[in-house]
Amino acid sequence: MSAAKTRAQKLIDDNAVVVFSKSYCPYCDSSKKLLDGLKADYTTLELDLEGSFRCARLGFRFPGDLTPLICPQFILSWSIANVFCAEEGSAIQDALLEISGQRTVPNIFIDKKHIGGNSDLQAKKADLKDLLQGLGAIKDA
Repeated sequence: MSAAKTRAQKLIDDNAVVVFSKSYCPYCDSSKKLLDGLKADYTTLELDLEGSFRCARLGFRFPGDLTPLICPQFILSWSIANVFCAEEGSAIQDALLEISGQRTVPNIFIDKKHIGGNSDLQAKKADLKDLLQGLGAIKDA
């Protein structure tokens, strides 16, 4: 099993609710807003921010214990940063295609079962709170 597939499967297995997402995707935002509105306890993996170079607000975080670049003169735009960050995220998307048959985001799993995307989650809105409560995936108020 590839490292990307192992990582994706571990997230699915270890969390009641997982949303594989991209930070700029409006459908992903809609799914996360629905879950936030229900006070759901869920895990999100932003696939466009994954890679051997970790994007940080003020530059890049390099692998290992190297200090992130924080000097404003060296900050690159997010579009350039995404070139470095997208490699691992793309591999995870490929792995999700193998796991679920879906490569698009959001790619949502609840109780280790593939739910689908945003429209599939929205279609479950009426029963979603009960489902999440049954899994213990609602945050205490």
